[in-house]
Amino acid sequence: MIRRSRGWQPVAVLGIAGLALAACGGGDAETETPDAGTTAEDTAAAAPEPSDSGSEPAAGSGGGDGTLTIGTLLPETGSLAFLGPPEFAGVDLAIQEINAAGGVLGQDVAKIDGDSGDTTTDIATQTATRLIGEGVDAIVGAASSGVSFTVIDQITGAGVVHYSPANTSPDFTDYDDNGLYFRTAPSDVLQGRVLGDLLVQDGCLDAAVVSLDDPYGTGLTENLVTSLQAGGGDLVADPILYPEGTDNFSAQVTQVADSGAECVVLIGFAETAQIVQEMVAQGLPPSGTPTYFVDGNLSNYGEDLPAGVLEGSKGTLPGAEASEEFQARLLEVDPELGDFSYAAESYDAVVTIALAAIAAQSDSGTDIGAALPDVTRGGEKCTDFAACFALLEADPAADIDYDGVSGPIEMSDAGDPTEATIGIFQYGADNNYTRVDSLSGTI
Repeated sequence: MIRRSRGWQPVAVLGIAGLALAACGGGDAETETPDAGTTAEDTAAAAPEPSDSGSEPAAGSGGGDGTLTIGTLLPETGSLAFLGPPEFAGVDLAIQEINAAGGVLGQDVAKIDGDSGDTTTDIATQTATRLIGEGVDAIVGAASSGVSFTVIDQITGAGVVHYSPANTSPDFTDYDDNGLYFRTAPSDVLQGRVLGDLLVQDGCLDAAVVSLDDPYGTGLTENLVTSLQAGGGDLVADPILYPEGTDNFSAQVTQVADSGAECVVLIGFAETAQIVQEMVAQGLPPSGTPTYFVDGNLSNYGEDLPAGVLEGSKGTLPGAEASEEFQARLLEVDPELGDFSYAAESYDAVVTIALAAIAAQSDSGTDIGAALPDVTRGGEKCTDFAACFALLEADPAADIDYDGVSGPIEMSDAGDPTEATIGIFQYGADNNYTRVDSLSGTI
């Protein structure tokens, strides 16, 4: 798909392919960040094969014992370890507030923490085995789509709810998960197309993509290309891929330099800092070559990179802007938090699990899974656990619709949020980012 440069044509592509987006007010508060590429033809091969359709959950810890027990499978180590603190804080804050409001089924919610690592290790499998063995009813995590694919069959096959605050790979939507996989982050069908629209609006119709070669990169790249092509642009060459664990990016950056691209999109995780350093070494600093980041690498790099090297660079990130009040509550849980990446989505994952258990009058994973979509849509609006709990206490059959700190959620039967906000961010001279706009929409 080699193309030549051409003049910019302003084309509005928001709203294509079933997406309905409307601009929201911009802001400049630092907010929640980063997930969770191959060519479009490789997308189907990027994820593991689903389990046999219609199979029953295997015997495990999903039967319920009267106490809702939530396990965490979040990054304490690995390429997404920077996301761990805000995600753990979101889980901890939710459990504190749920228990303060009366708990679930007359008992305090219990929690067992665990590390997800990344796809270069077997930590996630070991953690999931331990959590299932200790009788959890739901597991919150992983942050990485690639990691979640390694454990989704293990978790859902045990009758346990698998609920990620940050997975964005489109491959989860139709995955055969026994009705037990959920997420509060929207599919990259939305982020990819907002990112493509942003490139078109900025006048970049000839783009290069440097992407991590995993399901996350696959889905985001595919949807970015769809949007870019709809706006009259395209990639100047096939996506430039690298496997997880790569520590030398000279070849990839050389390919960008030789491509003649007007801008570059970087899709990956913590290794992005090394890519930027290589860009500087080869005379392609992001401050001079329009560069775009995504949720997996949109981070405050500060003094980790040369001063001003990211100034003007932009990025996209799913999630509504975290209010100052919510940030203050999180800081009471973890005073060391430097950002709030997916904290809101982690918080809402726990709250919706708890509300589903109350609605089902059961802490069984399978019962929670059956009730979960309905507590987020179609009923009487409530915006915090205590208010929703009061409605269910007054009438156990009440139809509630929880709208959380991460947004309205409106969960589909497939476990995806059908309404979401994508933030647009820009870097300053200090190599830190601020929100400059937001787009909210439905999928």
